[in-house]
Amino acid sequence: MRPSRATIDLDALRHNYRHARALGGGKALAVVKADAYGHGAVACARALDGEADGFGVACIEEALELREAGVRAPIVLLEGFFDAGELALIERHDLWTVVASPWQVEALERHRATRPWQVWVKLDSGMHRLGLSPGEYAHAWRRLAALPWVERMVAMSHFSRADELSHASTPEQLAAFDHALAQLPAGTPASIANSAALMAWPRTRREWVRPGLMLYGSHMLDAPRAEAAALRAVMTLESKVIAVRDLAEGEPIGYAGTFITTRPTRVGVVAAGYADGYPQYATSGTPVMIDGRPGELIGRVSMDMLTIDLTDHPDAGLGSRVELWGSELPVADVAARSGNSPYRLLTGLKRVPRRYADSGD
Repeated sequence: MRPSRATIDLDALRHNYRHARALGGGKALAVVKADAYGHGAVACARALDGEADGFGVACIEEALELREAGVRAPIVLLEGFFDAGELALIERHDLWTVVASPWQVEALERHRATRPWQVWVKLDSGMHRLGLSPGEYAHAWRRLAALPWVERMVAMSHFSRADELSHASTPEQLAAFDHALAQLPAGTPASIANSAALMAWPRTRREWVRPGLMLYGSHMLDAPRAEAAALRAVMTLESKVIAVRDLAEGEPIGYAGTFITTRPTRVGVVAAGYADGYPQYATSGTPVMIDGRPGELIGRVSMDMLTIDLTDHPDAGLGSRVELWGSELPVADVAARSGNSPYRLLTGLKRVPRRYADSGD
């Protein structure tokens, strides 16, 4: 069997969720969209079952997958519904939906509900993606609140640059959000903190926080924070050395000969490549861990294989374990060497079988 695999540490997932919830001081929506960022939405939701205050998904298809797997906790459709035909399914499966556009308000006004609903109403506070404009927000809120079957409402927005700790955008968006909240009934529950804001901008922590990337043990903050240092990697991507070559100085390695040996070099061939989700354009020098010791990539990444330098690893060879990212090597470090982000690498996992580790804690 091909030795590449991804081990998903569900204990680390629970640790990160508890950390996020403690930081927030209220309720935490565990974001498991995009198959839990490549970690397996059903397995991750089940691991947090009975602990998470709710789950966030992108769309109704992702929500129904969790419901069919027996997940009964609240599930929020973070992109809302895409047409009025979904409203019956939302009601049948007791989902919570985001409302971010005037047409969605109108669709709900036409709906005849038979059970209470919870609606999250999204403000465009400056990201200019989804969200009601500040000028229409309070009016839309009042229209939704007038529906007798809308039982609870949460005000929400989303930051665009919370990972940039010195940028003025986050305080500006927060001020816009607070201004909108001031026009709503006192005590209205709110949610604006994503992972970056939750760790780096304490003033954004409200009744609900929405940890996403940090649940999986990574972040994109541009400066160190103790809150980020406490995270534990959930996914470890690894494989093994399947061949060893001894090359003289001046020899090219891999496609296009982008790496030329500068000394006699022991080359390890590893069974992992860009068809598995490893970044195709990771540069020579990208870190790897070889039997628990730091090493590096050399040469261009192929579809099914990559090459590493074993010269300074005399005890390594055929069958040596190579961690490509995970508990010993932050995925963000690998992403930085390939013009990527941790989001892209984690959600881009392909072909590699996932194995789940869980002590039940």
